[in-house]
Amino acid sequence: MTEETYDVVVIGAGPGGYIAAIRAAQNGLRTACIDSWQNHDGAYAFGGTCLNAGCIPSKALLESSELYHRAREEFKLHGIGFEKLALDLKAMQARKTKVVRTMTGGIAQLFKANRVDGLVGHGKLLKDGNVSFRDPQGAERVLKTRSVILATGSVPVALPSAPFDGDRIVDSWGALEFDRVPKRLGVIGAGVIGLELGSVYARLGSAVTLIEALPTFLPAIDAQVAKEALRQFQKLGLKIALGAKLTSVERKKTALTLHASDASGGTSTIDVDRLIVAVGRRPFTEGLLESGTGVGCDARGFIQVDAHCRTERGGVYAIGDVVRGPMLAHKAEEEGVMVADLIAGKPAEVNYDVIPSVIYTAPEIAWVGRNEEELKKAAVPYRVGSFPFAANGRAHALEAPIGFVKILAHQASDEILGVHIVGPMASELIAEAVLAMEFRASAEDIALTIHAHPTLSEAVHEAALSVGGRALNAINRKPA
Repeated sequence: MTEETYDVVVIGAGPGGYIAAIRAAQNGLRTACIDSWQNHDGAYAFGGTCLNAGCIPSKALLESSELYHRAREEFKLHGIGFEKLALDLKAMQARKTKVVRTMTGGIAQLFKANRVDGLVGHGKLLKDGNVSFRDPQGAERVLKTRSVILATGSVPVALPSAPFDGDRIVDSWGALEFDRVPKRLGVIGAGVIGLELGSVYARLGSAVTLIEALPTFLPAIDAQVAKEALRQFQKLGLKIALGAKLTSVERKKTALTLHASDASGGTSTIDVDRLIVAVGRRPFTEGLLESGTGVGCDARGFIQVDAHCRTERGGVYAIGDVVRGPMLAHKAEEEGVMVADLIAGKPAEVNYDVIPSVIYTAPEIAWVGRNEEELKKAAVPYRVGSFPFAANGRAHALEAPIGFVKILAHQASDEILGVHIVGPMASELIAEAVLAMEFRASAEDIALTIHAHPTLSEAVHEAALSVGGRALNAINRKPA
């Protein structure tokens, strides 16, 4: 096999991998980035799951489906009428594909501009610390390198009771490729992915039922936010069965019959036309490591790393979904930047305490930091401030006066400990909270900051005022 020499080789060109490669190249290091992602049409593309089959296409369909839903349910309130509303799913899917291709094509351009060698094919870490690269034609060569970054991401978890068939039983990627709107749609898993995909098709007219094995809805988020979100999703028409476990799927000629059990031993059945299995994701490391590399994985398959994403093998790092922590594209990106800077001899770190999370439903849900339940468990003294979008003028103008902003601050220092939002544009509003917490701001800092009127961000301002019992456009709760 022929050999080439690099300073850094990145295996995986998802958000973590391609960002790491670009930053390494910006740091003056000769860099290659390998990825074997292949779309359903056979075309190879950079961007990994996020750009090709996850974050970007799902948000494109969420936007399209929300516009359709608003046109059907809300436009008449704005005085907008039309003779007949038509749904063209083929055109909707074509727009989604165009968005995806624009974004993935942009990575190739960024590689070229930053002099990163983007290599299409399969990469494997060898026991000598170099990388074996095999292109789609089967030709292999060794890439000699000082440093390797493993960024191979994750794949959907499969259920033995509902194996994927690529047609009626699909994973999250398959759900983004439907050529028709199912009359009855089942979703296994009421987490982030299940809720987003269920919302898409509920807005387009499907009768959607989500089956969730856990007895509590969205247990990882603030309980008050989860309660409000559940209420809004049920108003949208989503049926959410908690504490229910899928036991088997009966395939019939024109339907699937789902059999489920609950904690009390009861059973239930539901007929659906298509089923999405969205019970989580697992790290993808198949074919990544030659025996003897010294890179360790834990019992769940995650590559073991320290706080700076160093593996047990010197010169080898791992980032993103393949390591511990939340499976979020922005977390992977920041780890990629950190590692690329560390390799270049620069100081770098990731503040894992202020990574925001978002669920892109309607209403959106976003949070950063700790919630009330976590603070109570840790015996941290805190105060709460909240403000409803029902008292926000811009929310009413948008016909979206639902949900609230909630801020948790330390009782003594007033430092912001967590911010939780359910409501319109929560994904954008959370950025102010993340910035404030990065600078260790107090609730009073936000309260003293002038926010434009009328804006949704005023709800954040009012929630900060509410921490001290000084909200101006809502009745204050007595400060703790």
